[in-house]
Amino acid sequence: MGNNRTTSVFKVANAAMAPMLRSRKDPDKAWAKAVQRVEKDTGSAVDEGDREWIEDFRFLINCVADVRDLSAIGWVTTMMDAQARLRNRLRIRTLHREHPEIGAEPIVRPIFVVGLPRTATTLAHQVLARSKQCRGPRLWEMVRTDLQRSAAEEAQLVKKVAKQFSATRFAPDFDHIHPVDATKPEESMFVLPQGMYHLLFHAPMPEYRKWFAARDNTVDYQYLKSALQVLQYGRPRMTDGSPHRWVLKYPLDLGEMSSIQQVFPDATFVWTHRSPVTVMGSLCSLADLAQSLFVTRVDREALGAYAMELMAEIVESGRSFRQRHLSAVVDAPYHLLADDPYAYVPRLYQQLGLEWSVKDEGHLSQALERPIRDRKHEYTLGAYGLDDDMVHRTFSDYERMVSAQNFYSHHR
Repeated sequence: MGNNRTTSVFKVANAAMAPMLRSRKDPDKAWAKAVQRVEKDTGSAVDEGDREWIEDFRFLINCVADVRDLSAIGWVTTMMDAQARLRNRLRIRTLHREHPEIGAEPIVRPIFVVGLPRTATTLAHQVLARSKQCRGPRLWEMVRTDLQRSAAEEAQLVKKVAKQFSATRFAPDFDHIHPVDATKPEESMFVLPQGMYHLLFHAPMPEYRKWFAARDNTVDYQYLKSALQVLQYGRPRMTDGSPHRWVLKYPLDLGEMSSIQQVFPDATFVWTHRSPVTVMGSLCSLADLAQSLFVTRVDREALGAYAMELMAEIVESGRSFRQRHLSAVVDAPYHLLADDPYAYVPRLYQQLGLEWSVKDEGHLSQALERPIRDRKHEYTLGAYGLDDDMVHRTFSDYERMVSAQNFYSHHR
């Protein structure tokens, strides 16, 4: 299916960048040059500790280079993102070496918000991150991870990051589906170097999927921890001197809870639950929009089958973890978050050991003020070759779990 969700600006930019696609023919050479450029720009040389990280990206870039119908912008943004992430890694590594005490910063009882995309994970994240006992890493902090700077310096960084992540000139629907604000807490995939987001929002890369499934992903969460330690070091703490609890959100962490627990043994997971039948159409629409910037042709039926398969995989992983570690998971039914937030969110705070106050109620009101957007972007399941019965069959066990939770919450 042709690409009809992007603007004329995107099409012009894509055509202008077409010559840059030539480097796709030798992705190893393109990545080696990019690494050298980052070393020169930062004045920091990669070392043995970076080799695995760099090799992982080399593999990803090779997989991207093999994508059928890859757009020029898809290729260029892949290379730019990889370089930006390498710059950030070298900055984090240098700071840890210059200030060894950063590595001793305790990341205490972090909260990870997980669940299928489009299940109110954003609402839960924004509300919890505003607690006086918590803190969520803001977008600009995750892509330019550094020690605390002056207000003027931080304002400049915010401006640069906001410009970097403005996709609305290429695809206006992004502002409706997932608006991005550089000053607000965002998804930790902006720190995590590898993940299923490359598959869902870029292209279905079979070799990458096999590689990622077989990989030990704890290394990514160790890197996340090192970034959080930098963002915590030298910054304000609570009145008793203890660090704030970090609140992190990346819906697809649902499939990585075991890896997360290895790195953050006292982590709590807030799992937002909603019937997949009400989620899949919206999720496919989001993936469709993201992929429309990456490839020149999105096969919507193939995307629907692939997205459902990926989501079923992470839900089963999440259910398995929940059965083994029930005390580490707090279930958050969507209908309570969305329909009765003023009654439910204080209970959620209590379950997490957080204090609820009038100020928190104000924060909740602000989080709920996001205007109801035009939903024309949300295609029906049928647009992606799916129907209600297919989704019910695929997620039958999870549907029963969600139904049981909804029944229990209605009869408390």
